[in-house]
Amino acid sequence: MNPIVKGFFDPATWTVTYVVYEKPGSECAIIDSVLDYDPKSGRTRTHSADQVIAFVKQHNLRVQWILETHAHADHLSAAPYLRKQLGGKIAIGANITQVQGVFKKIFNLEPDFQLDGSQFDALIHEGVPFSIGGLVGEALYVPGHTPACMAYKIGNAVFVGDTLFMPDVGTARCDFPGGDAHALYRSVRKLLSLPPETRMFMCHDYPPEGRDVQFETTVAAQRAHNIHIHDGISEDAFVTMRTQRDATLDMPTLILPSVQVNIRAGHMPPTEDNGVSYLKIPVNML
Repeated sequence: MNPIVKGFFDPATWTVTYVVYEKPGSECAIIDSVLDYDPKSGRTRTHSADQVIAFVKQHNLRVQWILETHAHADHLSAAPYLRKQLGGKIAIGANITQVQGVFKKIFNLEPDFQLDGSQFDALIHEGVPFSIGGLVGEALYVPGHTPACMAYKIGNAVFVGDTLFMPDVGTARCDFPGGDAHALYRSVRKLLSLPPETRMFMCHDYPPEGRDVQFETTVAAQRAHNIHIHDGISEDAFVTMRTQRDATLDMPTLILPSVQVNIRAGHMPPTEDNGVSYLKIPVNML
């Protein structure tokens, strides 16, 4: 069966959250949710997540999964808030443990922070199917942007996370800890080996001037037109381009708060003795 897909674009972080379901009244999955965060004040809001909640309730959907394609570096996950309001299991690819290991050292996290992914309700492995009501999902391991990235193929749709962007934007950066441009090339070619009519849904869109926001394309369109990795681009040429381009990019505005929260499945760090939770800023570390 092929899913119905509803996308919610968050203009503050250029992120798209998806609700994926079979029909009104069925089970659904929520992919890559957003918790609004103001870096100036450290305050959070739930405006973006509340739009998703309203849609789920309007269509009488039952949340089975709250999926993350990876530990995002550009927005905080709203997964715990969504689970509290709607139910469902928070899940991510099993290799999140590698990312946790890297960032526990960078942020010098509390000694009892576990490196086994136990902060999530479930860890998803490549090749192990999962159900969304009558729909069947399949996880595809697509490292490169991070060592733990997963794409989720559900019927004729695949949710690619940050691996790919729209054809006129290109591909994900690979300069975060654990990133690898060679791995990204192979991951993208893996995705582009899917049937040409496969619908591809992006986690972000950064539209060039004059184009409206878009976040759905096809394998055929990516193979023909992706500016970084269309058919005919060799791995060496891609790695050279990606490495040179990444050297010019600023770090994402929300990378420091986002990673600390997202490796905890969207939970804030433990509160201190004054009842307040704090996020760290490592100085001269990244």
